[in-house]
Parts: sequence; C-alpha cells; structure tokens
Amino acid sequence: MFSKETYIKRRRELSKEFKSGILLFPGNGESPMNYTDNTYHFRQDSSFLYYFGLNLPNLVGIIDIDENKEFIFGNDFTIDDIIWMGSQKTISEQSELVGIENTSAISEMIKLLKSARQKVRKIHFLAPYRAETKIHLLNWLGIYPKESDKKASAKLTKAVINQRIYKSKEEIIEIEKAVNITVDMHLAAMHMIKPGMSEAQIAAKVNGVALASNGNLSFPIIATVNGQTLHNHYHGNILSKGQMLLLDAGAETEMGYGGDMSSTIPVDLKFSSKQKEIYQIALTGHEAAVKAMQPGIRFEDIHILAAKTLAEGLKDLGFMKGNIDDAIINGAHALFFPCGLGHMMGLDIHDMENLGEVDVGYNGKEKSTQFGLKSLRLGRELEPGFVLTIEPGIYFIPELIDLWKSENKHKDFLNYDKIEEYRNFGGIRNEEDFVITENGYQLLGKKLPKTIDDVEYERAKPRI
Repeated sequence: MFSKETYIKRRRELSKEFKSGILLFPGNGESPMNYTDNTYHFRQDSSFLYYFGLNLPNLVGIIDIDENKEFIFGNDFTIDDIIWMGSQKTISEQSELVGIENTSAISEMIKLLKSARQKVRKIHFLAPYRAETKIHLLNWLGIYPKESDKKASAKLTKAVINQRIYKSKEEIIEIEKAVNITVDMHLAAMHMIKPGMSEAQIAAKVNGVALASNGNLSFPIIATVNGQTLHNHYHGNILSKGQMLLLDAGAETEMGYGGDMSSTIPVDLKFSSKQKEIYQIALTGHEAAVKAMQPGIRFEDIHILAAKTLAEGLKDLGFMKGNIDDAIINGAHALFFPCGLGHMMGLDIHDMENLGEVDVGYNGKEKSTQFGLKSLRLGRELEPGFVLTIEPGIYFIPELIDLWKSENKHKDFLNYDKIEEYRNFGGIRNEEDFVITENGYQLLGKKLPKTIDDVEYERAKPRI
C-alpha cells in the first residue's frame, strides 16, 4: 500500500466537499464459488481501496463529517480463523497503516448508522454493484435492493469521480508496474504460439506470468482465434496454420492497479499477405489516435479520427465505397469497428465504470445512441492525469455481416461482395496504455511489439 499520508490526504480532500453527513464505504466480502469456504480470489472494492487502503474482506469505512472522525469497522479474526490462515494483525493494527485511529466491530457500526438515521442525518453511499452490498444496505439503512441505485448519493459519486480520475505520480508508478508485467504476458504468448497448440495452453502461460509477479489478472484472459468476438473467453480451440490469435490480457498488482493490452499474433511465424493488409490498416488507425491525444481534445473526436482512418484504409482495399465522411456520420464503419476506441484505467480496468459511464466517461453529458459509437466508454475532453487505453480494431463478424446485408444497410458505403470474401477472417486489435500529460501523452510501461516487423521478429525468437 501507499504511505498512510496518501490515504489521509485523499480522505481529507474528499471531506472538503461535504458540510455534514456520513460517508459510507462498504468493502467487499468473500464470494463463495460453490460453498462457503471455497471462495473466488478476493478483490477489494476499488473506492474502499482508494480511501482506506486495506485489502481485507468484510471491512467498512466511514467518514463522519459532523464529528470530524474516520472509522474502519470490522471483526477481528478468531483463533478458529487463525488456525487456517496463520497469524493475523488486528483491525486496529491494520488501520494504523492508513492513518485511521478509530476502529470497532461491525455491530458498533450498525449502532452508529442507526443513531444517524434516528437523527435524520444524511448518509452518503455509492451505487452498489454486488448483491451482498445491496443486502447490507437493506439491513443497515432499510433501503431495498431495487432502490439502492436511485438512493445512492449523486454528490458522493461526483466527488469520488473527480478525485479518482486524476492519477497521482505514485499511482502512475504502480500502474506502470502492472503494464510492464502485462507486456511480459504478451511476449510469453508471442514466443510460444505454434500450430497444434490450444488456446487454453496460451492462456495458462499468460496467467502464470501474472501470478509469478505476485499479482493476478486484471480481468479474465481473452486468447482466441475468433478475434471477431470482442470479449471471447472460450479457450477450447486448437491453433491452425493461417490463423491469428487475438490476446487481450492484463496484470493487476498487489495494490489493485492494472494493465490492459491487446496483441494480434500470427499462428505462423509471419502474417499472410491478407493479414498484413488488414493489420496495417488497424495499426495506422491506432497510431493516428495516439498522435492526436492531448489535453483539451475530446476523446470522442479521436475515436472518430481513428474510425475515419480505418474506413479510408478499408475503402482502398475495396471493402467500403462512397464518401467516407458521410459513411462515418451514418455509422457504416461500425460493421468493422462496432466498439469504442478506449476507456479509462486505474484501480479498475474500466475505471470507475460502476459509478456510471456517463458521469465518468462523458462528464455527465449525454452520449450517442448510434450503433458502434454508443459503445465508446470515454468521450470527454482529455485532461492531464487521465490514464486510458487506445485499442481500435477491425472485425469481420459473420452474424453482423449477414444481418446488415439482409437489410441492405449502408449499401452506398459497403461493398458486400468484397466483405463476403473475408467473412471468416476474424478480428484484429492492438492496445496500449497511456497517461495524458500537460503537453500531450506518455506511453506507460515497456513498449509492446505491434508493427508487423516487430511482431514477426518476436515470433522468430526461440520457442519456450
């Protein structure tokens, strides 16, 4: 964790936004896979981590604005727990590490909240995303699960977003640790892929790199020869000559900060001529988006720039036709690029998405409902301290092609005869992580091979 001064400062800055009331931060609990004692890997709530720093289950953080007090509530482990877990520090000992002096059992927290409710004090909380937290809010505050989103504090949500969205220097250092491990995960895949290998073998190796760093995965691995499926977590296919593997994987550090990168790797040692043509268009769009990043530029405009660059390249190869500006306005390019250019990143890979995409990614402004553009998670003006991904792609999705073709959709912009020739091509994307600086942007972590020459150079290295 960071120094206790970091967490004290964060809580102090948050408290300045409130004149009265209680700020309630329930931490996450353990989540059983199939019975109580067999749990999934524990992941603490990110906002709890940001303000209270402790990566332990079943804790609750409270900032009492009126009393000018901060609390961490939780039940200390018993001897029965310690037999299975080993020696454990008390909640009080742990809390000292993040600058919290007031600690007590969960039962005392329930009394505090009951007293606050009797006095009609405002209790601020963030919209819950776990069922167990919704049940806690029912037991503690009498708020039914179906009402918890509506009764969440808009003021606290805005305050947390406005604080967490700007990454400090020490956060950038931690994110770069995650990104560097992420690069190693992708390099491991590039060095091992060969025909006859399964997607599962590659996923296992990539996962092992993250675990060996004393971290974990920042999200479930995508390792697939069916890259046209955007979030494909199936790993049952066997790699064959002539295919490409799309790898989207990232590492998470012990402190919860993550990396998120994608690579498209030929199963053969080199890309085919067809693969090179499409890959280079995707890469050109990627580089155009990267070069356009700077403070004050709307990310939505950079998305449009990337989409136009992809469409122009696809027109040159005969997949698109007509006026490209009109094609972009009408969304014809979304047949090949139905997703967003990138998203915020930090403690969450889609940073703070649980707090609301419109508030986080659009600063409260309305977002587009157009197919493709509606999937862009980030559209607001960029500011120094924002950490984000760049990941344009080109995807040939047979089901989408069939649907649009049957509707004769965007017939003035799409050459369906040419598109049909590539219906089983798959998908391509590369993804990198950046921080916006005062004067532009900075690539985070080590450079991941992404040009055709660089990827083929890595593929030619000895197999492991």
